[in-house]
Amino acid sequence: MVLQTVDLLKSEIPFEEESVAISEDVKTGLVLVDIINGFCTVGAGNLAPREPNRQINEMINESARLAKVFCDKKWPVLAFLDSHQPDKLEHPYPPHCITGTEESNLVPALRWLEKEPNVTIRRKDCYDGYLGSMEEDGSNVFVDWVKTNQIKALLVVGICTDICVLDFVCSTLSARNRGFLTPLEDVVVYSRGCATFDFPVSTARNTKDALAHPQELMHHVGLYMAKGRGAKIAKEVTFSAPEKL
Repeated sequence: MVLQTVDLLKSEIPFEEESVAISEDVKTGLVLVDIINGFCTVGAGNLAPREPNRQINEMINESARLAKVFCDKKWPVLAFLDSHQPDKLEHPYPPHCITGTEESNLVPALRWLEKEPNVTIRRKDCYDGYLGSMEEDGSNVFVDWVKTNQIKALLVVGICTDICVLDFVCSTLSARNRGFLTPLEDVVVYSRGCATFDFPVSTARNTKDALAHPQELMHHVGLYMAKGRGAKIAKEVTFSAPEKL
């Protein structure tokens, strides 16, 4: 039934995905959104998967592959880590990814990034990494990262497609359109490098105040909404050599 609904949704709100080749001719930055234990590692917390999940596993593998290439080339990488103080809940979700716990740390497949000199780690306490990059003095870690590295294209991966990834992409595109992120031009969301959680209707019906969240359907919605805001949606990401003059 769920697959039939997803097929119907895709026929009603279709969008094109692109094959994206990243070249050294265009300064590109990689953004990893919340690829942490509390959202990805089985049994790691209130919002972690209860059993192995194909979509989440693929997201981790593809994100690790891209991160390895970026680090080998010494290209800029920014990793957002959801991290909350125990007395500041994020409605409507239960306590999760508490600062100082393993929940708020990168998954094992990406933990090596903490030692890479080209990687910036930003802990945030809200859905939106753009807002979560604000400092008390009014500066913004993400904006400074874009400008310092003269990034013209962003490649975005992570979890959840329709929540934290989408919120960050929408804010970034709005800021770009207002001229706050010069020289940024393109924002690319890699579909296989993103994932969301699965909370089927059958479970939601038996849970007080819960909203159903079918994984495949909401993943598609998140990508569709990002496309509608002006992001490119990549079905595959490859790397190409710079063009010769």
